Amino acid sequence: MSRKKKPLPLLEDIPITGLAAEGKAIARVDGRVVFVPWAVPGDVCTLQVRRKKQSFMEAEVVSFKELSPLRREPFCPHFGVCGGCKWQMLPYAEQLRQKQQQVVDALTRIGHLTLPAVSPILGSEQECEYRNKLEFGFSNKRWLTREQIAEGEVVEQKNGLGFHIPGAFDKILDIETCHLMQDVNNRLRNGIRQYALERGLTFFDLREQTGLLRNITIRTAQQTGEVMLIVQFCIRTADEERQAHETLTWMRDSFPEVTSLLWVNNTKCNDTIGDLDVQTFAGTSFITERMEDLQFRVGPKSFYQTNTRQAYTLYKVVRDFVALTGKELVYDLYTGTGTIAQFVARQARRVVGVEYVPEAIEDARLNAELNGLTNLTFYAGDMKDVLNDDFIARNGRPDVLITDPPRAGMHPGVVETILRTAPRRIVYVSCNPATQARDLAALCTRYDIQAVQPVDMFPQTHHVENVCLLSIKQ
Repeated sequence: MSRKKKPLPLLEDIPITGLAAEGKAIARVDGRVVFVPWAVPGDVCTLQVRRKKQSFMEAEVVSFKELSPLRREPFCPHFGVCGGCKWQMLPYAEQLRQKQQQVVDALTRIGHLTLPAVSPILGSEQECEYRNKLEFGFSNKRWLTREQIAEGEVVEQKNGLGFHIPGAFDKILDIETCHLMQDVNNRLRNGIRQYALERGLTFFDLREQTGLLRNITIRTAQQTGEVMLIVQFCIRTADEERQAHETLTWMRDSFPEVTSLLWVNNTKCNDTIGDLDVQTFAGTSFITERMEDLQFRVGPKSFYQTNTRQAYTLYKVVRDFVALTGKELVYDLYTGTGTIAQFVARQARRVVGVEYVPEAIEDARLNAELNGLTNLTFYAGDMKDVLNDDFIARNGRPDVLITDPPRAGMHPGVVETILRTAPRRIVYVSCNPATQARDLAALCTRYDIQAVQPVDMFPQTHHVENVCLLSIKQ
């Protein structure tokens, strides 16, 4: 006979004291840290514990006894349910203060690093409608909120188009309004959903892997106004093929603002399209973004910084930190589509970019040609395999190295190669100060940190970008 589990406790009159790195709030009860989503320092809450470990607990707010004076009213009707924009209830100035502290805490507590004065975080010009890319999933299992269930809402149809619910992989929260992108995302998404419901098109079932409509991705070029719409179908029959063609024709005729209408047939078990052929139904196969006098073609598989205007701020920080004179050989690791490489190329003797996604390197080469830049060389491959002593011997020892790795940071082998290569300066761009701190701790055996500049790329969220300038020890 199995032992009956003890019920998890209800905690009353608990003050919220801080915010954690992943966006959750923090309370302390009997010496344990309690992680609480959707709360704000200064709140006093009744908490229901959902998970209990020896050193910490996870809980959710049952009710508020006192609301923090820091709070503001969230502006999104989906706040607290969709899982995004977790800091909407914080004024933007407070978000920036918390992010600044998050960077300092990561570098000093995780990396145990000695820092110069950390520059004030550079806030985003746009607090809303700043994203240039959003993805929405179709599902025949629309998520119902607790309020809808409590009110006994009768579900006439279960289809939804919106964001995946955290912790429920097969459920989609039907989105009416999203403030993360310009209103074009609402016009396209809501119009497409209405069309699909009126014609009885099937929405995807993630468990059964059936249903015609699977996913839409919207990309915008903020400087040129161009719009890309990528539609993922799951076509298995001739009738579904006909329906897909009719749907694309309706989209082309209904949304003249879409300059690139693309589609892909995805019958795999996941929504990734990196290994699939993307077809052009109408318009061009790309959109074009501008930054200063540079142009960048962005395709359906291209990586481009999600906050276009703030990316310009970030790149200017990088350009200032590298301080090129025209004589330097520069390595740009994790170059993506080569945006940073091209942004600094005219001040360098030569720039070498490395990226593991072959399609991104194709974009980088195309964009370099488009911009008339002839002093760039790009290589595709896994960084830990490409960046080795033979590579350095063939391409030359860099004077300056720029690295902008994914959230996981750099592979230890890459860090070791950098240390052996010993460029005079390193500019480390990171979207995860925790892994940046780990890598910097290793690099600082030979380098000193000269400057630290946090940059906020994602208002209303806990995410923060950070740029560090390192110089080799004399």
